[in-house]
Amino acid sequence: MSLSLLNALTEKMKWHQARQGLLAENVANAETPGYRGRDLKAYGFEEHMRSLSTAKLETAATQTAHFRVMGTESDGFGPRSSNGFEVTPEGNAVSLEDEMMKVTSNQLDYQTITAIYQRSVKILKTALGRQA
Repeated sequence: MSLSLLNALTEKMKWHQARQGLLAENVANAETPGYRGRDLKAYGFEEHMRSLSTAKLETAATQTAHFRVMGTESDGFGPRSSNGFEVTPEGNAVSLEDEMMKVTSNQLDYQTITAIYQRSVKILKTALGRQA
C-alpha cells in the first residue's frame, strides 16, 4: 500500500471538513438577503495522484472493442447541469433542503473515507507485524 494513497485519503478528509464548514455557512445564512450559497470544487483522487507521480503510463488497444465509453448524456448517465435553484424574494439563492442533502452526503462521504483510512492503517500495522 502506497503512503501517497494515505496522503490522498488525508487530503480528501480535509476537503470534506472544509466543505462541511461552507455548507454550514450556507445553512446559517439561508435567510440573509442577497446571500449566495458557496461550495468547493469537487475533489478528484486522480488529480491528486497525478500530481504525486512522475511516471508515465500509456496503454495500447490491441483491438478496437477493448476500450469503450459507457454512459452518455442521452442515456441519463452523463454530466448534468443543476441550474434549477430558486431565488427567494429577498434575493437569496440558498435552498435549505438542497443544503441539508449536501451536508448529509458530505458527512456520509467523510465517514466512508475515514473508515477506508483506518482500515488502511490497520493493514499497514498488520504487515509490519504489529497488533492492530
